[in-house]
Amino acid sequence: MNHDNLTDIATYLRNHSSELGSRILEMYPPLQSTTQEVPSELSTLLRKPLPAQAVAIGGLATHLKNARSARIVAECGAGKTYMALGLAHVMMAKTMLVMCPSHIAKKWAREAIKTIPSVRTFLVEDMRNGGDPNQPHGVCEVRLRKGRIVYEGIQVSLAELRRLGRKGWKRRYPQPSIFIIPKDKGKLSYFWRHAFLTAKSGPELGGTINPDTGIAIQNASGERLTRLEFDQLKISEQVEREQGGSKLFSPLWQADRTKIQRMAPVEYIGRFMKGWFDFAIADELHQLAGSTAQGNALGVLAHAGRRLVALTGTLMGGYADDLFNVFFRMEPQNMVAEGFVYGGEGRRDFQQQFGVLETIEKIRDEDNACSRAPKKTIQVLKKPGASPFLFGKFLMSSSAFLALEDIADNLPPYTESVLSCDMDAGLQKAYEELEKALRDAMAEHRGNKSLMSVLLNTLLLYPDHPYGFDDIWARALDPATKKFYKFFVARPEELSQEAVYAKEKALIDDIREELRQGRRCQVYATFTGEKDVNGRLEKILSPAGLRVAVLRAWCQRTRGKSGTTGNLRPVPR
Repeated sequence: MNHDNLTDIATYLRNHSSELGSRILEMYPPLQSTTQEVPSELSTLLRKPLPAQAVAIGGLATHLKNARSARIVAECGAGKTYMALGLAHVMMAKTMLVMCPSHIAKKWAREAIKTIPSVRTFLVEDMRNGGDPNQPHGVCEVRLRKGRIVYEGIQVSLAELRRLGRKGWKRRYPQPSIFIIPKDKGKLSYFWRHAFLTAKSGPELGGTINPDTGIAIQNASGERLTRLEFDQLKISEQVEREQGGSKLFSPLWQADRTKIQRMAPVEYIGRFMKGWFDFAIADELHQLAGSTAQGNALGVLAHAGRRLVALTGTLMGGYADDLFNVFFRMEPQNMVAEGFVYGGEGRRDFQQQFGVLETIEKIRDEDNACSRAPKKTIQVLKKPGASPFLFGKFLMSSSAFLALEDIADNLPPYTESVLSCDMDAGLQKAYEELEKALRDAMAEHRGNKSLMSVLLNTLLLYPDHPYGFDDIWARALDPATKKFYKFFVARPEELSQEAVYAKEKALIDDIREELRQGRRCQVYATFTGEKDVNGRLEKILSPAGLRVAVLRAWCQRTRGKSGTTGNLRPVPR
């Protein structure tokens, strides 16, 4: 073997990729290969899966025959929702629980109705079966009418589901049933307050102590916490029984009985409906990785469903310990077998074993009272990165990875094009005069970053909005006084707001052509705040006979005015 060209690990992997690939397939044979037949149940779905999706579903179904949880990691648009529903259908699940972000709850309902034959779909709104008659309550059935999800059918409560039980529900409603709970609604629970004690005597007099142990409460650095440090944060400890006993989780908070008493729907399901559902699905897994109410709900799904599948397009945020809570909630037995304990201590051990840590050691000479000795400070920082062993131990055997590239052959073609047009004579003349004034100012104040920013912003905006400008000023530093002063730059010419300019005419013609071909159009624009280019587009598109709606993001509480998001160009859909 010639080692002369092997200068680094990347070159080695590139030169021996085929041998390494064969070795990996030999050691870790796929549960579902492209040459094997996919599960026959997929043929009964209302929508046919793409080949890569069918392979992923088949592999996950094989894995879940002997396991309780799995993950689907796929790019946006690769069909995570469809694959999760198809997997539940292959596993012949009759009752399914889905937890997803609130804004896509109805999208999940629509996808379920379009995918699984004869499915009944329910939205879990809250714990109640009464309340404001103008708002849905309890567990409400929804159906698809003219492409829209509407509340129609039976309405029950979680308490009734608990009373019926799994068998009772299946006898009454033998069709597949999917229950969708928005995670924002599912987490709403009781108000809480701190539950520490204040020492009345002894060495901890006046300090905070743990009611379970009677010992002072400390932070991760071993420093004692004061009452002020509790603030609005929930604090807990891992305590150990006497004489080397087991470790226990000791929460230092409790329910506040002076405020409204309520129970979160997810908490009710976890406490009283363990194993009630055949299949549980957690969407947007990366949002459930923290020590939050939403994150704890992932553990509830693992108890409520006999099988659990989690979906995400972003598995981790760059740090290995981003997955610590996920693994403990989905596969706690594997984490315990690896020697990890839940909590801060276990998380640090996990990051040390599978992540990247940087140790910074600072040494400086310092005169002590009796000797001259160096003083050393050591700081350990968490860095982005993860060990390959993390994927081998916890991900390869229980996760399906899918990219858009894997299904690209089955997607419609995507093309991008740029439409260019010359400016109107009057606009071009005004633009050139403005550009000359800005260039002259730049020549006079070379290296002025403030002026450069003004130049770029103004020249980009003016062709789309050649009116409503104030005098342009910039600032510079006076080298003598070391103070900033303002100077005049230019006064943009005020053009007519009633005229329709060449670029706007080209946009109207392009939209009309797309609509003629049966496509719906979205127009993304820049400069949508102070100058409101979106409002300008609405003003010129509506008289052209086009039906227009402007989508705005209102932020009055924080910014005091409206703004919009968006960028790019007209995109046909």
